[in-house]
Parts: sequence; structure tokens; C-alpha cells
Amino acid sequence: MPMRLSRRAFITSLSVAPFAPRLARAANVTDAAGRVLPAPAKVERVFPAGPPAAILLYTLAPDLLLGWPRANRPEECAYMLPDVCTRPEVGRLTGRGNTANLESVIALKPDLILDVGSTSATFVSLAERVQQQTGIPYALLDGRFDAVAATYRKLGELTGRQNDAENLARYSEGALKTIISRVSAIEPSARPRVYYARGPRGLVTGLGGSINVETIEMLAQNVAGGNKGGLANVSIEQVLLWNPDVIVTIDQDFAESVRTDPSWASVAAVKNGRVHLSPKMPLGWVDFPPSVNRLIGLWWLAKILYPDKFPEDMRTLTRDFYATFYHRTPSDAQIDHVLAGRD
Repeated sequence: MPMRLSRRAFITSLSVAPFAPRLARAANVTDAAGRVLPAPAKVERVFPAGPPAAILLYTLAPDLLLGWPRANRPEECAYMLPDVCTRPEVGRLTGRGNTANLESVIALKPDLILDVGSTSATFVSLAERVQQQTGIPYALLDGRFDAVAATYRKLGELTGRQNDAENLARYSEGALKTIISRVSAIEPSARPRVYYARGPRGLVTGLGGSINVETIEMLAQNVAGGNKGGLANVSIEQVLLWNPDVIVTIDQDFAESVRTDPSWASVAAVKNGRVHLSPKMPLGWVDFPPSVNRLIGLWWLAKILYPDKFPEDMRTLTRDFYATFYHRTPSDAQIDHVLAGRD
């Protein structure tokens, strides 16, 4: 079995790997980084470079997905197409954690490698190296939440699924327009102050501009937003100084313990019962991973932050979103389980 490589070793290997067959010539397509790709005449097999790409592709064209960056658990597959959800783990080319082995990527014979996330110079360089050495077109698409409609349209163009992509793009645009328009009249300084808690102790959070709190910052004030960055460890003393109005967490243990933990007792969100456990099945609604799964999470956040402005039934929204994006309509019991935020 091929050895897995660290990301640095993987990237280094690209500079010395022998040239693969030349890219097949067909109609050119421009990705979100402005790179002109010699797209194959027909796309039937797509390798996802990381979790956001796998999720985006699954929602649009599940039949094209070769596998997942990590194998899905049975409880997650209960909400997705079982034959696609159980496809094998193929590793990842970007982000944290294990990387895919270069030889194994080539052996899978994808028509396209798809990456959804940052389009910065670092990721452009990686895409160029992988494409050059494998002979496989490598498309970089914009992973920012407010770009989701444009990203769907670009993926539709790349895969020849323009009609389906347009339907998902319009759903995304409609949800964003509706939610943002209702909140826009509220002055930023008057919006709830939210702390995003990760980890069993709740002391990991997203700093200002972090993709992990992107949807929270669209609707509310991120108490950790004064400093820019990604995820960061913070102290309980700092949380006490912030004294958030609302706590949103993805950690079930923390959500259960914080209500009786004396060190958190003076926090306004705890005193007022405004600690909310985010749904996470089959994918996180706020984060983890930060992909199009956050669309339904934006509705959820809007309703917990501004219940008087969002009378929609969360159960109906959930059922419709799962049927449209995950291709499987959940039962009433499944919706109850999802909304409870349980693993």
C-alpha cells in the first residue's frame, strides 16, 4: 500500500515526480482563481481535495464523487444516499490532517480534482503543481459563504450539470437574501454578542474573519472578533470579560456541563439560558466542515438570535434542505434528532 505523506513532503514530491501524460485538450474553463483549465470533454470521476469540496460535489452531483477525505460514520450515512456515503476514504490534498498519496490519486483516474476554499497564492501554487505532475485538471473554487451561488454555477460549468447547479444556486441566493434583509435593519452594535465555543471545555473559538464563524459574523457580533485569525485557544477569564449574550457550541459535552459549571455561572448567556448546541448530522450547521452545509445553519442561527423576525418552521426548513441538498428526506424522528444537536 502506498505510504501516506505529510503535506510538506507531498508538495515537495511534486517537484521531483515524473511528468504524467499531458492534459487532455477540450474546452477551457476558468476557475475561481482565474486559472484557465483544459477541462476534459466529459467529467465522470472527481477527486475532492478536502471536505468542503466533497460536500459541495455531493450536493450537486453525488454520482461523480470518487470517495471522501475521511470515511463517513453509519449515523451520518443515515441522512445521505447510502451507496455514495459509504464510498471509500481517499484522503485529502489540502487542509489539516492526513494527505492523499500522490500515486493513489493518479491510480483513481479522476477526470478532475476539485478544491473548494481559499484561492490565495498558496493554494494556486499547490493546484498548479498537482495539475502539472498528474496531468489532471485541478479546479480551485471559492469557499466563502457569500460566494456559494457563484461556486455552484462554476461547478455546474465544470461538470456539465448547469441546470442542477442553477437550482441550488437560486436556493442559496434566496436564503441569503431573505435572512440578511431581515437582519440588515438592526445596527451592528445592537446585535447579540455571540461566543462560539468549541472543544469539551468550550475554550476554543473563532477569531474575527475566521471561516469557522463566518455565518455568526453575518448575523451577530463575534465577541472574539477584535483580533483577526482562525481558531484560537482562549482562557475562561477572557470569556468572562467578553460576557457574551449567546453561546453557540458544537460540543455536546460542553453544552451539557456549562450550565452547572461554577466557572461559567456569571456569563450572561449561561444565566439567561442562551447556550445553543448546533445541529451536526450528517454535517455541522455552523462549522466543521465549513461548506454549503452552513446554509441550513444560517436559518437556525437566525431563528435563535431573532425569533421574532423568523417565524419559519425549522422542521420544514430542515426537511426541505436535506431533501434538496443531501438527496434524502429525513423522517420526523430524524429531524428531532438533528435539531437536538446530538451525535
